[in-house]
Amino acid sequence: MCNIINNIRAKLFELQDTGYRDFQSKLIPTVAADTIIGVRTPELKKLAGEYLMNEAIEDFLKELPHDFFEENQLHAFIISRIKDYSRCMELLKAFLPYIDNWATCDQLSPKIFKKHRTELLSEVRQWIKSDRAYTIRFAIGMLMEHFLDEDFEEEYLEIVSAVRSDEYYVKMMVAWYFATALAKQYDSAVKYLEECKLDSWTHNKAIQKSVESRRISEERKEYLKTLKIK
Repeated sequence: MCNIINNIRAKLFELQDTGYRDFQSKLIPTVAADTIIGVRTPELKKLAGEYLMNEAIEDFLKELPHDFFEENQLHAFIISRIKDYSRCMELLKAFLPYIDNWATCDQLSPKIFKKHRTELLSEVRQWIKSDRAYTIRFAIGMLMEHFLDEDFEEEYLEIVSAVRSDEYYVKMMVAWYFATALAKQYDSAVKYLEECKLDSWTHNKAIQKSVESRRISEERKEYLKTLKIK
């Protein structure tokens, strides 16, 4: 193992919080408990900023798969800080197949994507067709983050509503996406519930998350409750 990887792993264990490790392992059931070190997110983000400037970090980014959850988290935070779109996308595509949990998937959010939405959309259309659960979840997350405001098109609702998966973390992301769409693009999104375009579980979960949201009016929440599939 090269020096940079040894250095990173040693640093992660220096920052270990065993109480946090035990708490975190319960929240991320798809990750083996003995691969979670227990490092808090602010510390990982700080490390990402430091290691991003280290020329040897390329060796760490190429060392896939990683052995520890926090190494994946650090990898995600480093990619998220890269300012060159082409380089960021290259590293992202190499990393996506190795994501094995919702936390790493959801915290991977490159800032540079805000300036390259057209190119990003083309990639999203491919990722959402993947047979890998967390690649699909990431694609939906990017549609939710970047394409529900000024760049919104109703076509994107159709793309997400067409996703069919038995994977819990994919279904949850579809529900989360539609709950967010109901907060931001209500008139377009509500039709997908009125017309029952989602599977029953996801349909009801989207309504549940919407009812729990502070961004949706009480009047709309009451109407959404009437759409629940029994």
